[in-house]
Amino acid sequence: MAVLLGVAHGTRDPAGARVVGELLSLVRAARPELTVGEAYAEVASPSVGEAVRELGYGPLVAVPLLLGRGYHVQVDIPEQLAEAGADAVVSRPLGPHPELAGTLLDRLGEAAQADAVVLGAAGSTDPRGLADVRAAARQLGRALGRPVQFGFVGGAGPVLADVVAEVRRGGARSVAVASYLLAPGFFQRRLESAGADFTARPLGAHQGLARLILRRYDEVGFRVREVA
Repeated sequence: MAVLLGVAHGTRDPAGARVVGELLSLVRAARPELTVGEAYAEVASPSVGEAVRELGYGPLVAVPLLLGRGYHVQVDIPEQLAEAGADAVVSRPLGPHPELAGTLLDRLGEAAQADAVVLGAAGSTDPRGLADVRAAARQLGRALGRPVQFGFVGGAGPVLADVVAEVRRGGARSVAVASYLLAPGFFQRRLESAGADFTARPLGAHQGLARLILRRYDEVGFRVREVA
């Protein structure tokens, strides 16, 4: 059976790494027979190479704990796995996926009834990543039964604070931001300073996210068996 290696972006905030560890603990609890490792694309430890050396060189399915396409998913993680000599396949990122809309609703709680809900994301310079956030906003909008705009606190695209101000000018007396982030840290703090009345906590250690990680693993498992 291929090892599952969850690869998060990485943060200097200890709370972020703690949440990643808690999330992967949920994955292990859901499938005890599966070996599940943890790694970070940058900043934090263990690195991808360190995790590969600890877990063995394959077969391995690397699941990017990222919410859309971009440099880390398309280039960085595959290159780090290749440099480590791993017999590995990289899955799709976690998002966009309808499962995430349910998790976002859970995190919003009663704030989902605000006059306007805006999806807040880190941002990306990759057009594919921007398209993935746009798709996630549509999925959340379907779950809420009303349109959801989106904004970023980094990279290209609409600026979250500007979007929050715009929906207020449009008549919204209460605005909630749904955090389209995996874990707390620098970007979550920027979401919280965008001027909304309520900012949900990140997706974090949630059973829906754990199910989605296993779904991504299962989607590519057959490819690992073919090359093993």
